[in-house]
Amino acid sequence: MADKVIPSGPTITPTQARTAQAIVNLFETGEVLGRYDQVTLLEDDPGRLTYGRSQTTLGSGNLNQLLELYCQNSGARFGNRLRPRLPEFAARAPGLDGDVKLHNLLRACADDPVMRETQDSFFDRAYWEPALRAATRLGLLTPLAVAIVYDSHVHGSWKHLRDRTIAAVGGVDVAGEQVWVEAYVRERRAWLATHKLSILHGTVYRMDAFQRLIDLDHWGLGLPLVVRGAEISATSLAAAPPGCYDGPPPGSRVLGLQQPLQRGLDVRLVQLALSDAGHAIRADGVYGQGSARCVKALQVARGLPVTGVLDLALIGELVA
Repeated sequence: MADKVIPSGPTITPTQARTAQAIVNLFETGEVLGRYDQVTLLEDDPGRLTYGRSQTTLGSGNLNQLLELYCQNSGARFGNRLRPRLPEFAARAPGLDGDVKLHNLLRACADDPVMRETQDSFFDRAYWEPALRAATRLGLLTPLAVAIVYDSHVHGSWKHLRDRTIAAVGGVDVAGEQVWVEAYVRERRAWLATHKLSILHGTVYRMDAFQRLIDLDHWGLGLPLVVRGAEISATSLAAAPPGCYDGPPPGSRVLGLQQPLQRGLDVRLVQLALSDAGHAIRADGVYGQGSARCVKALQVARGLPVTGVLDLALIGELVA
């Protein structure tokens, strides 16, 4: 069955919309579907702590809005744990940047379907829908043009670069859509490359990727596409989001260092419990050497055989 056309804004199908979003997901987290669990803190980044599929920032206040929406949902698995921290997020408290236990909690939240749904709806409302409106007002109608506008809404400074481009080549009605978009990509690349914030210099790859799509005449974002070495296709768009675990449940298996490494919800919740107990661990849902070391330290502290293996009884104690 053919995709239905979205009734408002540019003529862009749901598949083209998901493709545009996938391109920006790749820019933000390196994954076609994004990383709902990604927590990032880059030196000199004014956004400070960033989180989620579209890397919303503490510094902008958007991270607080996202977490407030999540905590308002009565089905939010970690709502009771996050709710007391919301005033800190609202105040953009400096301590949040280095709070490793909190970062692990945010990673674990991505396993909650409520968080993933909250992120999707929040990012649509905060970035995608404004981008569609902005493209419509300007007269940009092709899916690739919309993707570029969307990227600028996520990355920032859309209006400034829009106005610079209009000053350089006129409006879309004067220059034509493709000429205007190419001029915008050039203006934005030059701006990123020379910005006073050196952290932006390395993000010129975003405009280089768009320029390549322009050079290949991919204005319709027809699938499959390759962007930054990643395949965007019907298959990759239908895959499970990476780094999110819906199972197995805690206590359904013994956990230990194996080949291949054990991954899953049970691993993540054990890691979160170890983090809460003060162990230096990253709650990534993968039972690797770091997890085994922490488990051995726990076993030493409890006078248990030091195996690095979690039996069902110990898992049950950790994940009540």
